[in-house]
Amino acid sequence: MKFEKSQAAIDSLTPDQRRITQEAGTEMPFTGEYNDNKEPGIYVDIVSGEPLFASTDKFDSGSGWPSFTKPIVPAHVNEIRDSAHGMERTEVRSVHGDSHLGHVFPDGPEDQGGLRYCINSASLRFVPRDDMDAEGYGDYLDQVEEV
Repeated sequence: MKFEKSQAAIDSLTPDQRRITQEAGTEMPFTGEYNDNKEPGIYVDIVSGEPLFASTDKFDSGSGWPSFTKPIVPAHVNEIRDSAHGMERTEVRSVHGDSHLGHVFPDGPEDQGGLRYCINSASLRFVPRDDMDAEGYGDYLDQVEEV
């Protein structure tokens, strides 16, 4: 499966998805579609389709955004120093789609590496476990626990 950013994919984004992924915006806390999602599956970049995070690594951080302990494939995620808004943070972007996803913080569960990938729902598309093989993500089934 090839993952890439295309104008067609960008043109299909909602205004909110475009603002977040292309202009490094942020959705309001507790408003994202996937904040409370507990279904098994993976989260992929809304622009490129590259696999980013697994439901197995999702946890409730109480922050109001979907939070994950690690990416499925670390090579699919770029971490970039972000000093915007008077803060020092680490921005998370998808490699192939170059989509702004959110930020990573060092306050995640210590027993799982201590990181919290705080991600905007609008930058993601959820692929349920039962659809992963048919959608070309079968190689990642071993990273998603059945419920």
